[in-house]
Amino acid sequence: MKKINFDHISVNPMPPQVQEAMISAIKENYGNPSSLNASGEQAAEVLENARRQVAGLINCKNVKETIFTSGGTESVNHAIKGIAFANAEKGKHIVTSNIEHSSVIRSIKRLTQLGYKATSVSVNKKGRVNPQDIKKAITDETILVSVMHGNNEIGTIQPIEEIAEITKEKKIPFHSDAVDTVGVIPVDVQKLGVDILSFASNPYCGPTGVGGLYIRRGLNVWAMFDGGIQEKNKRAGTENLIGIIGMGAAAQLATEEMNKRAEHLKSLKKLLISELPSYIDEYIINGDPENSLQNLISVSIQYIEGESILLMLEDEGYIVSTRSACATGSLRASHVLLSIGLKHEDAQGTIVITPGIENTKQDIIGFLKALKKIVNTLRDISPLYKRKE
Repeated sequence: MKKINFDHISVNPMPPQVQEAMISAIKENYGNPSSLNASGEQAAEVLENARRQVAGLINCKNVKETIFTSGGTESVNHAIKGIAFANAEKGKHIVTSNIEHSSVIRSIKRLTQLGYKATSVSVNKKGRVNPQDIKKAITDETILVSVMHGNNEIGTIQPIEEIAEITKEKKIPFHSDAVDTVGVIPVDVQKLGVDILSFASNPYCGPTGVGGLYIRRGLNVWAMFDGGIQEKNKRAGTENLIGIIGMGAAAQLATEEMNKRAEHLKSLKKLLISELPSYIDEYIINGDPENSLQNLISVSIQYIEGESILLMLEDEGYIVSTRSACATGSLRASHVLLSIGLKHEDAQGTIVITPGIENTKQDIIGFLKALKKIVNTLRDISPLYKRKE
């Protein structure tokens, strides 16, 4: 049975252009970019070309402000811990939101074990932070504000520019986790006004295991790895050259095709949401309908469990998720869904559908037909559901 992927928030297939760039790079047998010989100089040249491609995707004018990492998790850890350690003498207070990705939550939790303090600002029912709440949470000891750009479970996009105005006024570094927005929607670090921004390659059809950090020039950030002087002395260790070349090729392609991809994904999302009432009832669409990612739909289907829906959908040939891939396996309800006021039982009945550029409208209709059958089956055996006469 052919599997239709609606879990692109976890991983995306690499387009032929990206695959070809990486295969070509493997065949070239490049040297170490840090070596001073001819093969090293050639490797350094292609590395910097990829850096220019990635920097262009986020409108980073000074390409030296973009460094490469092993992925989104490392980028987030580096941003949060690097700023915290570098500014410990000024204070040990961090402000964040209560719907952040686990990499942000656990990085800050680790810091609290070292004597740092954190304030987690609540969001509204749409999952959106009020910038004034961020402002109120800031104290004389605050050394970092970290608010994600787009949420990976409900898709809500945060008012990053407004928050940046507050942090600039207070002269506090501002980090944004943009792993699920860079390459998916326009991300302009000049316009957003952030000081440090973490992102990854795979959300925009690049390879997994490679990511990036935008670090504004002059920002005091400790390196997390000790060793060589790679990545402008920000991240020691030989670069994953083949992965970075793929990331650069994907960034170039995303820059060129972003509008086309966005329109396609918007049409799929619109179709799914508009047709959903014809197939099932008693459900909740989560997130902000006005400010959300065009490639994500979070649906809480009442009276049944999301895990059961996911498994039965897979039997029908459709792949979805119930929450962040980094939280898969947890029996607890999503902290994001509980933070927007969802009841525990409704949160447990949530599936996250993330179409990709290769999906079609026929895929959406087929998915809805399969979903209807599964929901009817599960509700028939649910002790919570009372079928309407």
